[in-house]
Amino acid sequence: MVNIQRWFDRTVLELGRELRISYLPPLMVYVAAGISGLTGIVGTFFVKDFLGLSAEFLAALGFWAGIPWALKMPLGHLVDLIWRHKAALVYVGATLIAGSLLIMIGLLAHTDAMRTIMPVEAWFVLSALLAPVGYVVQDVVADAMTVEAVPRIDEDGQPVEAERRRLMHTTMQTLGRVAIIGGSVAVALLNVALFSGVEAMSGDMKSEVYVQIYKLALLIPVVSVLGVLLGGYLKRRDRRRLESQGYAAKEARNLVEGHTAPTRPNWWILGGSLIFAIFTLSAGLSGIPYNQEIIFVGSLAIILFLMSRLVSALDAEASRTLVGTAIIIFVYRAIPTPGAGSTWWMIDELGFDQQFLSVLSLITSTITLFGMFIFRRFMAERSIAYVVVVLTAVSTCLSLPIIGMFYGLHEWTAAHTGGLVDARFIALVDTALESPLGQVAMIPMLAWIANSAPENLKATFFAVMASFTNLALSASQLGTKYLNQIFTVTRDVEDPATGNLSVPADYSELGMLLMVVTAVGLAFPLLAIALVRLSRLRSA
Repeated sequence: MVNIQRWFDRTVLELGRELRISYLPPLMVYVAAGISGLTGIVGTFFVKDFLGLSAEFLAALGFWAGIPWALKMPLGHLVDLIWRHKAALVYVGATLIAGSLLIMIGLLAHTDAMRTIMPVEAWFVLSALLAPVGYVVQDVVADAMTVEAVPRIDEDGQPVEAERRRLMHTTMQTLGRVAIIGGSVAVALLNVALFSGVEAMSGDMKSEVYVQIYKLALLIPVVSVLGVLLGGYLKRRDRRRLESQGYAAKEARNLVEGHTAPTRPNWWILGGSLIFAIFTLSAGLSGIPYNQEIIFVGSLAIILFLMSRLVSALDAEASRTLVGTAIIIFVYRAIPTPGAGSTWWMIDELGFDQQFLSVLSLITSTITLFGMFIFRRFMAERSIAYVVVVLTAVSTCLSLPIIGMFYGLHEWTAAHTGGLVDARFIALVDTALESPLGQVAMIPMLAWIANSAPENLKATFFAVMASFTNLALSASQLGTKYLNQIFTVTRDVEDPATGNLSVPADYSELGMLLMVVTAVGLAFPLLAIALVRLSRLRSA
């Protein structure tokens, strides 16, 4: 019992003791990102029930929605350049997020009026693209706020020792992930309540519930703006305290805000990012064949070039560590997924309704939250390569029950357990075990950047690494699109004009799709780690 109490104190209670009021502003912006999941299930059923978009098209849309995250690089450098006025970007992001939500409210509540302006599918695509732009703008600022949230000085204006600050950075990054997951726990609980009985409702009544959920989601931009306002208040309070201790106004401001000298523009980053934006928009709007692939390769080349310019600010050992870590995380995040077809199969064949999917989301968020507390020491004491090996092995094992259910595993288990271990039971257990895995790998890298990047380029380093690793998600969407081209999965699609079935459901190839995704997810991360270990590179 003594050992258990000591472990609980070190992994959970210690994190609570280390929470500081200065951490709250960025945490509120991260909570807003977590709350964004409030509309996820609604969006899934809206696409399935009201739009005739294929799994391949949705994967392609996911690619375009991921491109803004690659633009974190110039945005991060912009934050460094306008450090004392970066809060304005949060207001811009909040406006874009609100615009995306209002479009969806209009589509659900005033469909005919919206259709007179543009097709419903076009409105949905616009909403799907506005939201990530808003979130990426806010995320860039939140990353920068995590750096200044960790105090450089104590209450008397004396420097905080380096080792203590390193621990604070790890705590801050862990709490950032906790805030995101905590927000998703809250919305999952809300979804469970709001979706109660929805499956038996008529189409119009379902639409009314969906509208209410999107209206509640308008709290997302409000929370992030409140976080920025709180941050501004805390800075003013700390400056007044230092001034009362005899510090000059300018000196107190520099001590509180950290950046004692303005950051000089890095024209390689700004120029390269401008080329990236022009290249992406030109290729995307031109409609040329393979424009997504061209954009991905071009974007990767530009980001790699800019990374090479940026790592020159580090010493040789730190550069090798940064590059090796980035490669491992990139490959781990670039693994393709089965796409929307697996969710459609669970809805149509396994009978998973809105409320049950909300329960799965709640379990995912809750277990992830506890998992991040439990694995905090594991993340701090192990290399990213070790963490990714463990996560890859566990993820592979946990994908097997879903594959098994496609081939009737749940029917066999239900028959031998009196109906106890059915499809929903297996899904609940599998989701609970898999929940903490997705967020764990990123925390050590974020903490390493916060602690090791040059003081006047923290936001830039965060953004460049995020651009690179988020481009991996675009690679994942491309891989998902290719797999959905090879293994076609469709659900019933009705013609909105006639009500006739225009596309019949066909899940016959889903089993092979799931097996290929699982094999790729096991092989590629292990291969990347092996290559890094055989080279001169290292991982954090």
